[in-house]
Amino acid sequence: MTNICSFSKASHHLCSSTWCLMSCFYRLILVRVNSFCIQLCYFLSVSFFGFVVLKVLKPRTHDSFKPRNLDLFFTSVSATTVSSMSTVEMEVFSNSQLLVLTILMLIGGEIFTSMVGLHFKKSQLKKMENKISSLANNDPSTYQSGLVMTEKQDFENLESGNHETSLDSSVDFLKYKSIKFLCFVVLGYFIVIQVLGVSLVSTYLALVSSAREVLKNKGLNLLTFSIFSVVSTFANCGFLPTNENMVVFKNNSGLLLILIPQILLGNTLFPSCLRFCVWFLGKFFKRVESNYLLKKTSEIGYFHLLPSQHSSYLVVTVFGFIITQFILFCSMEWNSAGLSGLNSYQKTIGVLFQTMNTRYAGETIVDLSTISSAILVLFVVMMYLPPYTSFLPIKDDEEIYKKKRNRRGKLLENILFSQLSYLAIFIILVCITERQKLKEDPLNFNVLNIVVEVVSAYGSVGFTTGYSCDRQTQPNSNCVSKFYGFSGKWSDEGKIILIVVMVFGRLKKFNMDGGRAWKLL
Repeated sequence: MTNICSFSKASHHLCSSTWCLMSCFYRLILVRVNSFCIQLCYFLSVSFFGFVVLKVLKPRTHDSFKPRNLDLFFTSVSATTVSSMSTVEMEVFSNSQLLVLTILMLIGGEIFTSMVGLHFKKSQLKKMENKISSLANNDPSTYQSGLVMTEKQDFENLESGNHETSLDSSVDFLKYKSIKFLCFVVLGYFIVIQVLGVSLVSTYLALVSSAREVLKNKGLNLLTFSIFSVVSTFANCGFLPTNENMVVFKNNSGLLLILIPQILLGNTLFPSCLRFCVWFLGKFFKRVESNYLLKKTSEIGYFHLLPSQHSSYLVVTVFGFIITQFILFCSMEWNSAGLSGLNSYQKTIGVLFQTMNTRYAGETIVDLSTISSAILVLFVVMMYLPPYTSFLPIKDDEEIYKKKRNRRGKLLENILFSQLSYLAIFIILVCITERQKLKEDPLNFNVLNIVVEVVSAYGSVGFTTGYSCDRQTQPNSNCVSKFYGFSGKWSDEGKIILIVVMVFGRLKKFNMDGGRAWKLL
C-alpha cells in the first residue's frame, strides 16, 4: 500500500513537472508565434482579397491582353508586402485597379501595420485606464503625485519593491496615456506627410508641362498618379503607374526632389523623425507623456521608437550609406548610357534619387541591367541590410540580446537559420526551377540577375534587371521586350517561390537573430 502511494505521488509530481515545463515553453513562444501568425494571416488574407478585387475589375487592355491569375496574385502580394516585384506591365491596369493597389500598399506598409499593433496594445490597457479614472475622480491628487514620482524615480526600482496600489496604478495609467499619445503622433505623422506629398506632386504636375504631358500620353489620371506615387514612395514599395518607373521622369528633377523626403521619412529615418516629433510636441504642449516615451522606450515596446543614442547613430549611418553610394555611382556611371541626355544638375539629382532608393524604396531612373556589376553588387548589399542598421557602437546591444535570448528560449534560437542561409536556399531553388533557361539564355538568366531579384524581393525593395530580347544568345523572332521585372519571364514554379520570398522577407523582423547557434571556426 505504501509503494502504491509513493508511486502515485511520484506520478503526480512527474505530471505536474511535465505540465509546468510545457506551460513555460508555451509562454516562451506564445507571444512571438502569435505575433508572427497574426501578421502572416494578415498579409495573406489582404493579398487574397486584393487578388479577388483585381480579378473582378477589368484591366485597360481587357480586349487585347488579360493578366493570368498567378500574375494578378503575384502583383497583389507584391503590393501588400510593399515589394514592388512585377510580372505584368503597370499600364495594363485600369484606374480602378491602380486605386486598389494603392490601398494594398497603404495598409501593407510598415508604419500602418505597426500603428495597428500600437492600437491593439493601447486597447489592452483600456481596462486599466477605466480603473484608474475612477480612482482619480475620487482623489485627483493621486494621479498627479504618481506622475511626479514616476518622473523622479527609476521605473525599474518601482517594480523591484513593495509599493502602494495608487503608485502602481499611476505608473500603469501613465503608460497607457503615453501609448495613446504615441498613437496620435504616429497617425498624424502618417497622414500629414502623405497629404503634403500628394499636394506637392499634384502641384508640380499641374505647373510643369513636360511631366504632365507624359501622363497625358499614357492616359493616366493626374490625381491617381499623385496619390499612387506618394503612397508607394512613403510605404517604400516602389510601384509606379508607368511601365518605365521613374525613367520617364529622370529629366524632372523637381519631382525627384519632392519624392526623396518621402523615401526617407517613410522608412530609414522614421524612428529618428518620430522621436523628434514626440520631443517637439511634448516641448510645445508640455505633455508628461512625451518625457515618458523618450525615457522609457523599452517599456513602451514600440519597435520604431528607438533610444536617443540609436536614433542619432541611425541618422549618421543612413546618410553615410547614401554618400558612399553617391560617390561610387558618380565615379563609375556618370557618363553611362542611363544618364545620357542629362545636364550636370539633373545627373546629380538623379544619382541622389537612385542611391536613396536602394534601401527599400526601389524606384529607379536607370535600367539596372546597363550599370556596372560592381554597382549592382553594392545595391545587393544595400538591399539586404535591415532598415535600422547602425554600424556605430551601441552600449546596450549585449544586454538587449541577453534579454531577447532569455525571452525566446534556447530551442527556438537553435533551430532558426540566419537570413543569409534562407536567401541561399531561395536562390538555389530558383536556379533549380530555371535551370533550363540558365543554359539556353545565359545573358538574361544568370546567377547575378537571380540574386538581385531574390534579394530585392526579400528586402522588399523592387529592383530588377529586367529581361531584354536583345541579350538573347539565340534570337527569337517572336520575343517582345516588356517593361516588367525579370521574374516575369520565370516559370510558374519560380514565381511561386518568389511569392514566398516576398512574404518571408516582409516578416524577416521575427528572425533578425537567427543563426546564432552556428559557429564558424
